[in-house]
Amino acid sequence: MKNINVNKSIEKSPFGGNRGLLVVLGAGESGVGTAILGKQKGFEVFVSDKGIIAEKYKKVLLNNDILFEEGNHTESKILEADLVMKSPGIPDKVALVKQLKSKRIPVISEIEFASKYTNGVIVGITGSNGKTTTTMLVNHILKKANLNVGMGGNIGESFAQQVAENNYDIHVLELSSFQLDGIVDFAPHIAIITNISPDHLDRYDYKFENYIHSKFRITENQTENDFLIYDADDRVILEWLKNNNTKACLLPFSIEKELEQGVFLKNDNIIINYKTEDTLMNISTLALKGKHNLKNAMAASMATSLLKVRKDTIRESMEDFEGAEHRLEFVLKINGVQYINDSKATNVNATFYALDSVKTPTVWIVGGVDKGNDYLDLMPMVREKVKAIICLGLDNQKIMQTFGNVVDLIVETAGAEEAVKVAYKIAEKGDTVLLSPACASFDLFENYEDRGNKFKEAVRGL
Repeated sequence: MKNINVNKSIEKSPFGGNRGLLVVLGAGESGVGTAILGKQKGFEVFVSDKGIIAEKYKKVLLNNDILFEEGNHTESKILEADLVMKSPGIPDKVALVKQLKSKRIPVISEIEFASKYTNGVIVGITGSNGKTTTTMLVNHILKKANLNVGMGGNIGESFAQQVAENNYDIHVLELSSFQLDGIVDFAPHIAIITNISPDHLDRYDYKFENYIHSKFRITENQTENDFLIYDADDRVILEWLKNNNTKACLLPFSIEKELEQGVFLKNDNIIINYKTEDTLMNISTLALKGKHNLKNAMAASMATSLLKVRKDTIRESMEDFEGAEHRLEFVLKINGVQYINDSKATNVNATFYALDSVKTPTVWIVGGVDKGNDYLDLMPMVREKVKAIICLGLDNQKIMQTFGNVVDLIVETAGAEEAVKVAYKIAEKGDTVLLSPACASFDLFENYEDRGNKFKEAVRGL
């Protein structure tokens, strides 16, 4: 390989051979974290971002003396790589990624790279919905138990940077399907699949089975000594398990049936049944409300009990946990109208949960970048609860066609401030104004956080 001085005395790379050139595509949280860890482990590192690198990340790269480029991918340099870490936002079908693969240059994700350099126990959490809340809840319980734990992956700080800078005993990782697409050997000791419903189908050739396959990659390298915790009420998950094998010990959770092994409900108590049957707590004392949060709590309680956390600590943590920002977040009550920020609901299933949890007439703010959504799944909820729809996106045709004959009032708006002002005029005392877009945010906003923050600012400005 040209122009690379690899010190032959350094230990062999876990990726095979001596360390050489690690190319990092994308200079966001995962990219910069990987660059730091790669440099620490003896790689020559080159970071390439087709866009403009955020100032905070540029500073980190400069401070660590890491070579980078922005606004361009220099293919001649990138194709010299021994190993490439691709940020999850870059699709596999991009020409450069195809070129790398045709040259048999390994293209992996941050979690694959970082997992090679830690002996910590990994709890990996994926699913279409609930994975952020479940990840935060597991982390909260383990912290309350005074365990040495770091939270990362698709949330918080980069997993790779944590491996480079902290010697955590346990890593709790939120894992998207995009991150799981880039694994080879990655195997969490405890894997959680919260649920699976159609999402990101634009990245999976509009084939639901491709997306399902990605989610289940979380368990493909697990052994008999590992655990897979999953929703036993989820038809998609059960169907996959019926037709496919995993070596992991299966620990289901259910709010519909009692289980021989796993977590279930009995007389409104959460029961954990693994080796012994224990009553954890009554659901009335859970801090987070709603069926979906009950399931998140069940998954988290099973995972943390496997890590030998005392039942009292788990129960106390469940009672004082504060949920994730932008997920069914109560903003303000104005003139008897409750405003709720659920900007993190970027798919139909998440919005179904949101509408299900609201018990009053609802002014629903919806729309954004459609990811192959089928809005018909929401029809029963919309018929029952929604009095008006406010569209918040550049292309609202599908929403208007689906619900035009069901909801009397549908208004198109071009930003959060306008949407909130329209909602303020429509909503009456006792109503709820719910931002639950069921779509990605990239047409009008930087990301779902930006969308949620602008919604909250607009509500506070009323």
